Amino acid sequence: MTHRSLLISLLGIVSLLTQPVWAAGDLTKQEPKRVSVELSNPEGEKKFTPDTLEFETGTLTVLTISNNSAKSYYFGSNGLADSVYTRKIVVLDGKKQEPLAEIYGPVRKLEVYPGQSVEWWFVPVRTGTFDDLVSRKSEAAAGMKGTIEIR
Repeated sequence: MTHRSLLISLLGIVSLLTQPVWAAGDLTKQEPKRVSVELSNPEGEKKFTPDTLEFETGTLTVLTISNNSAKSYYFGSNGLADSVYTRKIVVLDGKKQEPLAEIYGPVRKLEVYPGQSVEWWFVPVRTGTFDDLVSRKSEAAAGMKGTIEIR
């Protein structure tokens, strides 16, 4: 190979390496996948409904967490918190379901008051199965536990 052909080959490689690289899709334009979970119920049963939540990596998700009981409950999973990029939390008015506030930044646990709901907007970035969905320790002992699966 001559010096000239080697130089042309190297310039071609450099040209390819310096071209802009674009992702396959614009994640900011995704329609969110909506998933809902209820904390307890009007009868006061200590349970998550459903008690298994499934998510997919790379998919913008809106998880609506509702509490239709007479007592406040927590929603917390370290496995979920460590496996998602949180876009925002939207606090909803209980009756109208209109936004009252938005919270930005990492989230570990939410407390939802009676008759209220929140939306957790996130994108799962890591797969796994997490059996750590709980409210309080006392409610977990009474059966209020759940599983999260991210594929």
